[in-house]
Amino acid sequence: MLPKIRTPEHRTMITVEVLANTATSPHFTTLTLGGPELEHLDHGGHDQAVRLFFPREGQDHLRMPTLSGNAWMAELLLLPKSRRPWVRNYTIRRRRPERGEVDVEFALHDDAPAADWARRARPGDPAGIFDIGVGYLPPDDARHQLLVGDESAVPAVLAILEHAPDDLRADVVLEVPETADIRSDVTAPPGARVRWLARDGSGDVPGVLALAAAKEWSPGPGRGYAWVAGESKLATGLRRHLVQEHGMPKQDIAFFGYWRHGRSSPG
Repeated sequence: MLPKIRTPEHRTMITVEVLANTATSPHFTTLTLGGPELEHLDHGGHDQAVRLFFPREGQDHLRMPTLSGNAWMAELLLLPKSRRPWVRNYTIRRRRPERGEVDVEFALHDDAPAADWARRARPGDPAGIFDIGVGYLPPDDARHQLLVGDESAVPAVLAILEHAPDDLRADVVLEVPETADIRSDVTAPPGARVRWLARDGSGDVPGVLALAAAKEWSPGPGRGYAWVAGESKLATGLRRHLVQEHGMPKQDIAFFGYWRHGRSSPG
């Protein structure tokens, strides 16, 4: 079963440029992207995701697809690597439409093309985005929620919490590489209980700590909803646990395997 996504009614390829590169913590950095074309980006809120296009190292400009719909994928793959940009999925961390800006926060995984680009990105560097939509779609009658992610999902979960209604009741589990990556300034409704876990050089595969902690969660009475994202085994493992151990309906669990440990990024 594929996770449900609410896609935007209108979307187009949008060219932007880097306005700022701000270190968030040892393993995170935030790029502020801006440009007049951002007026064409619908505001989805929550975990609004976009395709992020950025140049490969050595490319002196960004070549964006020109075709609409899903045809842009074929157009991109037909380009030789010398002209083909990288494209990855990322969450809009914050949006400032009055200034024509969005923030995209990066978890700095080793040897990941997007992390390498984010480390070296400077103001004026080109980028592009194409709206994907929103995957956080809790039912109106959900009485309690579980939100879980490793470092790759931290920006999405924090964005979800910032957009959440004041009456949200949720248990939140977030795993990061180091204690220094834990945020002390989380904006969340009073009913959201946020638990941070840090690997701190333990050697654990990302997601293992979060999965173990999330398995301690027990849904209360009434309908529940779970959103989990990050390393593939974290997403699929928690979904399997919630279905088998708690009988949660599959349609009430949104799960996203953002990446897979030990698997190199295809070019």
